[in-house]
Amino acid sequence: MIVKIINRSAYQLPHYETPLAAGMDVRANITEELTLGPLERAMVPTGLSVELPAGYEMQVRPRSGLAAKHGVTVLNAPGTVDADYRGEIRVILVNLSNEPFTIGPGERIAQLVVARHEHVEWQAVEELSDTQRGAGGFGSTGR
Repeated sequence: MIVKIINRSAYQLPHYETPLAAGMDVRANITEELTLGPLERAMVPTGLSVELPAGYEMQVRPRSGLAAKHGVTVLNAPGTVDADYRGEIRVILVNLSNEPFTIGPGERIAQLVVARHEHVEWQAVEELSDTQRGAGGFGSTGR
């Protein structure tokens, strides 16, 4: 799939690091370090704008290394870039650790996954079909 992209950052385009990767790392387009204190959040610019085809979205997801090692994650994970959005992609990062975390210029801050989606038409009904699970949720399967 070909996707049009504008890159106003000083960094290379996002790319897949391995042949079977689903996500592409995106970098912070900042000129100075940005420090997030504990429980602090910031909208970090990427310098990227995209033109996705109809029926697709771009998900902005956390990087597992930042989350596991530093407690830094994408606040609205996954963030969604809709096919009709043409502005700069920004990443809402939050520091959930007890220590300050500093983001450097060009640091990989999130990953982007392009995914197909469908539009639905609701059909209002009075009841739904039965299943083995039924209305059980939140731990109802015993795990």
